[in-house]
Amino acid sequence: MQAWTQIYDPLDNFWLSSLIATIPVVFFFMALTVLKMKGHIAGTITVVIATLVAVFFYQMPIATALAAVINGFCFGMWPIAWIIITAVVLYKITVKTGQFEIVRLSIVSLTDDQRLQMLLIGFCFGSFLEGATGFGAPTAITATLLSGLGFNPLYAAGLSLISTSLPSAFGAMGIPVLISGIVTGIDSSIINIEVSRVLAILIPLVPFWIIGLMDGWKGIKETWPALLIAGITLDVGQFLASHFIGYELPSILGALFSLISTAIFLKFWKPKNIFRFKNTDQINSTTSYSNNQIIMAWSPYIILTLLVILWNLPFFKALFDKGGALYTTTITFAIPYLDSLVIKVPPVVHEATKYSASFNLNLISATGTSILFATIISLIVIKAKISLATSTFFEVINDLKKPIWTIGTVVSLAYICNYSGLSSTLALLFSETGSFFTFFSPILGWIGVFLTGSNTSSNALFCTLQGAAAQQIEISDILLIAANTTGGTIGKMISPQSIAVACAAVGMVGRESELFKFTLKSSLFFVILCGILTSIQGYLLPGTIP
Repeated sequence: MQAWTQIYDPLDNFWLSSLIATIPVVFFFMALTVLKMKGHIAGTITVVIATLVAVFFYQMPIATALAAVINGFCFGMWPIAWIIITAVVLYKITVKTGQFEIVRLSIVSLTDDQRLQMLLIGFCFGSFLEGATGFGAPTAITATLLSGLGFNPLYAAGLSLISTSLPSAFGAMGIPVLISGIVTGIDSSIINIEVSRVLAILIPLVPFWIIGLMDGWKGIKETWPALLIAGITLDVGQFLASHFIGYELPSILGALFSLISTAIFLKFWKPKNIFRFKNTDQINSTTSYSNNQIIMAWSPYIILTLLVILWNLPFFKALFDKGGALYTTTITFAIPYLDSLVIKVPPVVHEATKYSASFNLNLISATGTSILFATIISLIVIKAKISLATSTFFEVINDLKKPIWTIGTVVSLAYICNYSGLSSTLALLFSETGSFFTFFSPILGWIGVFLTGSNTSSNALFCTLQGAAAQQIEISDILLIAANTTGGTIGKMISPQSIAVACAAVGMVGRESELFKFTLKSSLFFVILCGILTSIQGYLLPGTIP
């Protein structure tokens, strides 16, 4: 089959082509916000629309377009849906064995204020998980924990998304930053420092923002000491780690510093008033648990955390590389009618490049498998029956049928947009804004994550273009490449993939539009602020660029 070259201006009128390129994106926004469609329906229709645009306007071969859609759907099933299934199974087992009740009460022993529970679990623990892994696992785990603590599902899911988004710049052991260096040829450690500088301003705002969403100015005034401790310690830990250690550990070390500091602080400080959502029962118990019982109850999450970190350590990943001891456990095959049959051309890339397409069935190295092993070990530790795990697994599969389909469709949307060149048309549209591009640079990364669901994918897609645009307007390419990453982290709040994962975790099947509207305002606020900060740094503080 002959290779097909991407076309970025299919109508020979760039503004008209850009308008056509926005059709799937605009429809998806409208489907969720105005039409209030269920996620699996909105996702399915949007994929069909995007495929039609790719075939009839971008002249993409039908077989190639369908192959891209199928490849995306498969990736949505593995490894993404696999993470959600295993995370929910682990949580449900802790509930059914009574261990989660002890977890709840141990958190309440620190604070029964739901604002501070959100701070500890959503912001501190969620940021830690984001640093260790990715692909929706942090949101799935923290949202289920918060839901179990009595949080309204919408707030459990929405606040988890907002809390864990910004640390995702260094998520999965810094992979997004690494990829930005690989595709641009710039040292990733330099990009890493620039990313941390913008995040240093944004991250301390997050605790105040999420508590403001929960309880307004009153909540902020009553909890500001704890918010300050959590935000500043995470920020300082992340900033120092990025400058003196590297891009792999900023989120992990910063979040650990924040989690420990905040927990110790809450041992000695309490807010004036206790906040709980309406229609939420106060959790009181006269039962006291020993330290051993508390450790036992937390053991599934301790084991989960340790295994997720192990799965992302370089030496463990090397086992699955070519020549590694576990290399054969990964089944990799090229996607027919797609692999190397799409050619990307300048200005999206430096020179004509074949777009590879393969599917990796990484049976052991997948993050979801680490959660599965954590579940198996936890069964032994808490002395639960295998039959309980088996019945719970099939129960979860049945419950998550629609969310899993939603995840598959939104990842398919990302793939057809990327392989058809539709995403690149939108990127080139922003690069036409001239000196204003410093403001729109993070927004491009934001859109990239909305389309792909991944900061890593957004960087792979747009960082080269960011660098080229920077040279045209005589701005540091490092600044704009870093802006793609920081803007992308904010886009995770509204990414259809993230929305689907969060809804699946808390049982909000069919209510994706509610969650999307909940996170949209927060995402817009932070990405606009990021654009302003990037412009200030580009034009008023150019000497700060390394």
